[in-house]
Amino acid sequence: MANNRRRRLSSCAAARLGAERSGMGLHHAAAGFAFYPPPVDLPGYGRSGGFGAMSLEAMAQRVLEQAPPQAVWLGWSWAGWWPASRDYASGTRAGAGDGCLFPCFAARDDWPGIKPEVLAGFQQQLSDDFQRTVERFLALQTMGTESARQDARALKQAVLSLPMPSAEALNGGLEILRTVDLRQALVRLPMPFLRLYGRLDGLVPRKIVPLLDDLWPESESILFDKAAHAPFVSIPRPSASRCWR
Repeated sequence: MANNRRRRLSSCAAARLGAERSGMGLHHAAAGFAFYPPPVDLPGYGRSGGFGAMSLEAMAQRVLEQAPPQAVWLGWSWAGWWPASRDYASGTRAGAGDGCLFPCFAARDDWPGIKPEVLAGFQQQLSDDFQRTVERFLALQTMGTESARQDARALKQAVLSLPMPSAEALNGGLEILRTVDLRQALVRLPMPFLRLYGRLDGLVPRKIVPLLDDLWPESESILFDKAAHAPFVSIPRPSASRCWR
């Protein structure tokens, strides 16, 4: 079973979706794993350029078109939202999902998310000065960790070495963050999934963890004490080991 899973992961094609052996693959190598799950950038971002603004459903379907019927997926941050696509939610595709999952970025009356005005301000800042805004955002993702500066540099190098997304793709992504709420959609997910969080995260408040534990009792959550929003960078061995045990 394990060998079959490795073959499926390593054979996942890219076809217009960036899947070079870099990024997450490097962190898995550092953690001592013998195989590289090929990273896939979401349509419109990184190595997956050539797409404009897309809905979350359209993004998920585009990725799933390139994937085997059964696969184990690891999604970071909002890339962990792909299980809400119709194929997975209806049970017509099978697999297991691991992800740093935050199903609703914007704050609601009953939800401790990011204030809508903060997201709107971020959208304006991206339009004014893309590179500087991204650098600040990446620093926020590692703030508070023991290796915060080193981690921010690693993320900056990885992100800014890739093609810049179009303004249309960026604005479309921010609109998804501002409007999408998948809390109830993922209740119906007929597959196991693991949720990873960092206690030091400045974007995803740790108080959501028990809320989602109650909402998704079939899922499992892990809260890393020494990680922020990118545990696979700050603590690569513990986070990778927890995903692939």
